[in-house]
Amino acid sequence: MDITKFIIDHRESALLLGDYNTYRGQLSGRLRTVRKKLGRATGKNAKYAPKAPVTAEQIGRDVEFLNLLLLTSERAWAHAMFMKASHAEDNADKSITGSTRQHIISRLHKAVIYAEEVVGLLSDPACGATDTDVLEAKAYAYSLAGAKDFEKQAEGIKKMNASPDRWKSCLTNYSAARVIYNSLLKATKKDLFKDVLAGTTDPSIRYAAYQHRIPRTVGVSAVAKKFFPKEESELTQAVEKLDASALQEEDTAPSGSTIVWRKRAANIVDAAIGQALVLVETASAELDKQVGTSISLKDRAAAYDDVLITSQDAADATRRAIEELEKEGVDEGDSRMQDLRVTSLAVNYNLVSWRVGRNRVLIGSDDGLIFSPTPPQKPRRLRKDGKELVEREEPTGRKLARLRERVALYDAILQSIDSIKDLRGAVRDAGFLAELDGQRAYFQALKCLSVAQSHAILSSPKEALALCNRALSLSSQAVSAPKPTPSASKAPRLVVSSEQAESLKQKLENLTSHYRGLVTLIQLSAHSDMAVKAQMINAAPVVERLNEYPTSGSVDLKNLVTWPPKLKPVPVKPLFFDVAWNYIEYPGREKPVQEPVPDKMQVVEKKAEEHRPAKKGWFGFGR
Repeated sequence: MDITKFIIDHRESALLLGDYNTYRGQLSGRLRTVRKKLGRATGKNAKYAPKAPVTAEQIGRDVEFLNLLLLTSERAWAHAMFMKASHAEDNADKSITGSTRQHIISRLHKAVIYAEEVVGLLSDPACGATDTDVLEAKAYAYSLAGAKDFEKQAEGIKKMNASPDRWKSCLTNYSAARVIYNSLLKATKKDLFKDVLAGTTDPSIRYAAYQHRIPRTVGVSAVAKKFFPKEESELTQAVEKLDASALQEEDTAPSGSTIVWRKRAANIVDAAIGQALVLVETASAELDKQVGTSISLKDRAAAYDDVLITSQDAADATRRAIEELEKEGVDEGDSRMQDLRVTSLAVNYNLVSWRVGRNRVLIGSDDGLIFSPTPPQKPRRLRKDGKELVEREEPTGRKLARLRERVALYDAILQSIDSIKDLRGAVRDAGFLAELDGQRAYFQALKCLSVAQSHAILSSPKEALALCNRALSLSSQAVSAPKPTPSASKAPRLVVSSEQAESLKQKLENLTSHYRGLVTLIQLSAHSDMAVKAQMINAAPVVERLNEYPTSGSVDLKNLVTWPPKLKPVPVKPLFFDVAWNYIEYPGREKPVQEPVPDKMQVVEKKAEEHRPAKKGWFGFGR
């Protein structure tokens, strides 16, 4: 009885195609089908007669009885949401009052009644429901009750001196639903419950807590545990049985209640940000444990996923906190807004830094400074003739594809660095921008180096020389740029050390000299060919004309050897075959022994005897 999955699947399938009214129509059609199947439908011309209530034994025999109640509750909820959405489109600047507001509340009240009926039936052992099914039904009922109380207080005309305790009922219901769903998430590891929490439960608790005058430094989890109905002993025992730490208070503040950004400390003014930062520290510590282990590059890059997810959650929590203060009209000079701006810059920078570190891991060791070919692989199959296949070198196309992948990763890194400059507050820090420019020059130099290596593979030394020269100037900029303080994490991040920048510059200096020599040789060879065509000098290089004395008084130093070298025959000592040895008697040589030549008649008689057939049968006759 996956109650939550049943409800969420129906909502998503309908809301993807239309609105709440579409969902309501689909539920009505589904209800008619279920009632006909269960024999509870009213005939076309028959008079309506109330049906007997659903019992636990019926649910135990057929789960469609449970679906009947859930669909009825969902239809009432969809009707209320449709009326609320329609009013928001037509009168967005006005609150819902009068009969419309009462109609919405009555529909939600009906949904709560059917949901509570489901809870009562599933609690009966006769239906065969598990403890998890009962908890899901209770969480569903509490969420609908919280929605009803939310609509009672969030809309309509409120008194100026209204007590904040009027939100207590809403907080209690939503807190119970939140604790149950969170316990189910930890027990089952299903993302379904995470979507339910992030969709309506957590935002509703945050708004209700704000209206209840609860400080923002108190997180949603702490609010839910505070307002959870602990007087319901059965519910408390069921939740603690599923998750022992479900109702235990936890320290939501990170190591300290401040975050430091470039020697400036900012207070963490929102508990959600503090919780996210705690998760970031935990994930980064797990990542540091995998540094230095012998795992593949893909697995090492996948280890960054948890850090990136938690860092993104921290950035989202900071953004939501800033938006809430902006809606309240808080001035930028307020201390809370200043702290949030600093926190936003620090959190987003760390997010981009982890993202760059993941790309650096995918590029390979030394940030792709050395491009080493992959070792040749032995063929798995033998040839048809039984001989082993020769190991082949990595093809040119595969080398270029690997370099193309590196260039794509370098582009992603450069885009990430540029996105940091767009953050609010980053432009005002000239030293920070100088550090970013140096790091950007480092990765841009590596990108030029990769493109130069691809041109070198395609035998284009001129293009490779131009790119290496450009990369060398960028590496010089990276070396002279100020370096940020290295992070405590062992995993690669955005920060580039001085040793890495110096190593890149030394490598590029060597490659630039190498390609400059190749280009010079190609140019000299081209000039030599032009001179030969103009009959200015002899085509043969000097190394092949060492027996000639230069008559012009100077040697052509531009034509010392043949470049590029060509395949040609090389003169060696000739081989002489002494054919006369077989016919001439040389002194000291023994005479060959001649075999006697048989007589021709004897040979003919011998052959005739050999070919004469043997006699067969009696008296020489064949049988």
